[in-house]
Amino acid sequence: MPAVHHKLLLEEALQDSPQTRSLLSVFEEDAGMLTDYTNQLLQSMQRVFGAQSEMGLATEQLSKQLLEYEKKNFALGKGDEEVITTLQSFAKTVVELNSLHSTLANQMADSMVFPLIQFREKDLTEISTLKEIFGIATDEHEATMVKYSRLPKKKENEKLKTDLVKEVAYTRRKQHQASLQYYCALNALQYRKRVAMLEPMLGYTQAQISFFKKGVELVSKKMDNFLSSVSTMTQSIQAQLDTEAEAMRVSQRELLSVEDTVYMPDKDTEPVNRTLIQKAGYLNIRNKTGLVTTAWDRLFFFTQGGNLMCQPRGAVAGGMVLDLDNSSVMAVECEDRRYCFQITSPSGKTSMILQAESKKEYEEWICTVNNISRQIYLTDNPEAVAIRLNQSAIQAVTPITSFEKRQEGSPNPDRAKPGGVNPGGSGSQKTGAAPEPEDLIAPGTPIQFDIMLPASEFQDQNRAGGRRTNPFGETDDDCSTESDDSLLQQVFAVRFLGSMAVRCGDNQEVIYEAMRQVLAARAIHNIFRTTESHLMVTSSSIRLIDPQTQVTRISFQLGEVCQFAAHQENGRLMGFVVEGRDWSDGDEEGEPSFSAFVFESNTEGEKICYTISLAKDITEAKKDPEALAELMKNMPLTNDGKFLLLEPEPDDMTNGAGQEDLESEA
Repeated sequence: MPAVHHKLLLEEALQDSPQTRSLLSVFEEDAGMLTDYTNQLLQSMQRVFGAQSEMGLATEQLSKQLLEYEKKNFALGKGDEEVITTLQSFAKTVVELNSLHSTLANQMADSMVFPLIQFREKDLTEISTLKEIFGIATDEHEATMVKYSRLPKKKENEKLKTDLVKEVAYTRRKQHQASLQYYCALNALQYRKRVAMLEPMLGYTQAQISFFKKGVELVSKKMDNFLSSVSTMTQSIQAQLDTEAEAMRVSQRELLSVEDTVYMPDKDTEPVNRTLIQKAGYLNIRNKTGLVTTAWDRLFFFTQGGNLMCQPRGAVAGGMVLDLDNSSVMAVECEDRRYCFQITSPSGKTSMILQAESKKEYEEWICTVNNISRQIYLTDNPEAVAIRLNQSAIQAVTPITSFEKRQEGSPNPDRAKPGGVNPGGSGSQKTGAAPEPEDLIAPGTPIQFDIMLPASEFQDQNRAGGRRTNPFGETDDDCSTESDDSLLQQVFAVRFLGSMAVRCGDNQEVIYEAMRQVLAARAIHNIFRTTESHLMVTSSSIRLIDPQTQVTRISFQLGEVCQFAAHQENGRLMGFVVEGRDWSDGDEEGEPSFSAFVFESNTEGEKICYTISLAKDITEAKKDPEALAELMKNMPLTNDGKFLLLEPEPDDMTNGAGQEDLESEA
């Protein structure tokens, strides 16, 4: 006798995924059809029991009903052929026995009607009761999760949080127990229904044979072997049921013997896996319900290839929500909810805000979307690529205090192409074909997220004349060293995002790739705090100044800046490439080395690039007095003879000096 292949897995009861719910609905539909069929079959048997004078008509109706089992389209598939063939044989026997006497009523009541009534009242009623209990437990758990999801983050009440955690654990355990009992009953029903279909007819036929001795020659000799095989079949099914029931009881005990932390949210004991390329689980998604009102829905999300899929509870399959290729993800603060993050499409037109259940889920979702956005899943060995990418990202956040040449790390293939950009500097060069990211920046290059000024350098600047740099261009009369800067001084409020070594300085694509890698590394490691500084552009240098101490964090001669550009989509992003010399190989002239610096400004990045371009023009014009005079004639000047570039921004400068540890909007 073949075993039943369709069953609900008890191990998936706790997760309660839409796939499990979809399979559960199939079992419930099957149980409903079985109930209808059982009632119909029982009505036919009761008619046989009560209609003594109409025995022939009743048995004829019974034979027809037995043949209907083959035509029933059960949700889990038709009954196996052995049961169908057996019922067809019983139907033929009933037709042959339709003339026998109705005094068999007592035997029929004991061996035919009673087992089916017991099956309906015990098994089918139990399924209905467990279904109601399971529904109530599910509703209680959903209501508790809604209250837990609304738990505030800013004004956290430990007692309220503890009570809600206990309530979530209690309702989740209650739902788990109810689902396990419900699943076990539905699995067992697949065996019991087969016995219930065969056992009444077996008793009915045996009663007919034992009562009517006249039918010995007509019935018993012809059907002994058949009835014996049916009895053996039911015993085999019962044995399978006993074995399966015992296995389910053991599995149920093991699943319920776990620690209470399994049922508690945000109590993960396993470390965060940052190399995932697939992820599935429940998330809260924010939906707009009006112009200013929003609502949060708890849905099941999963990744499939490069797509983010969503499957509502009860749905047969999921639908695509967003294409994750080249998308961006970052943590956000949203409506005083914890563990929120935002996914944005490459074009920036589509974005969604999601909330995870725990910190571990929150970090793994961010890392997974980042890995998928880089199209790692398209490589031959995506797991290995994700591991190498994570190792490179960890190296990238190693703190350093200078801009010396970085050592190349392990390769990091399959990076996504940079987005479209808008050139911000004059004289920039572009190659005919877009270069590969590996040609622009060495894979695994470390990224510096802040400029750490050593204490010794800070003291040296203060000792050297005791003078601090004034970002507004006010100079002493005796400061002849800064006379060359008198033609141009412009200050911008910026936030330093990161810097890294690059391989070339003659292509703007290297700036765009550096922007992409810096922003991606910040998203991977949840680094969104930045420090505001003042970027001073003069006719001879570029300096980054601390607005509070007026100490120069870092400075570059204008001639060292070989490339600069602003981002096309995010106009507040800009960057430039600085050329230096590396004398580590012993060469007298030194090998050229390049470093890219990325900033986010309070104004348009194009304005900074325009200022740098004008500064370079002034530098060239200084070589020819006539050209300098012509340039000063064409450009508006201030009262003190300086070039007038932009309208003053007093609000930005006064407010910027007191802001520390801002959060980047890049």
